[in-house]
Amino acid sequence: MASTKHEIVEKNIGWLTVGILIAISFATLVEIVPLFFQKSVTEPHPNLRPLTALQMEGRDIYIREGCHVCHTQMIRPLRAETARYGHYSVAGESVYDHPFLWGSKRTGPDLARVGGRYSDEWHIEHLINPRNLVPESIMPSYPWLAERVLDGKKTGKKLATFQRFGVPYSQEDIDNAGAEVAGKTEMEALVAYLQQLGHAFNERN
Repeated sequence: MASTKHEIVEKNIGWLTVGILIAISFATLVEIVPLFFQKSVTEPHPNLRPLTALQMEGRDIYIREGCHVCHTQMIRPLRAETARYGHYSVAGESVYDHPFLWGSKRTGPDLARVGGRYSDEWHIEHLINPRNLVPESIMPSYPWLAERVLDGKKTGKKLATFQRFGVPYSQEDIDNAGAEVAGKTEMEALVAYLQQLGHAFNERN
């Protein structure tokens, strides 16, 4: 019996591969392209503020120390998650993030709404030695952050780069960035970054 066109494709690895790639590509386009035109995805949340110069430095330290590897910044719309962490994450909160720090692995708790939940002193103590506050914690200690001092030489360039990405920094923000962080410790910068996480929803609710 003559082979059908369907059988020809199934038995030919080359045609089958091409068919799979076409199907996946089409499905990806259908899922992703419409998001580029949705305001809820492309426009910032109404309460969203750009990071200050000190918070920007803190974000870089957060990335440098690998905090995003163990802590997500993305609360899924599931009852168990919203009950523990707060309102689920929305795209408009991350419009100014380059790169975004949603994460996918939670060795530690999600930090999307941690801003304002603890005092600066709590964060400092926790970063110096987490086990002083949470005995069962496996988080590393970061005592050197309290000793390293920022000079602010590159802070203005960082804000200028984000300005090109569409973050609404003024020229005054960029010009004053270095002076705002010079003399501050890395600990102060990281705590400042942590304290603003989730501010768009924390302030509204």
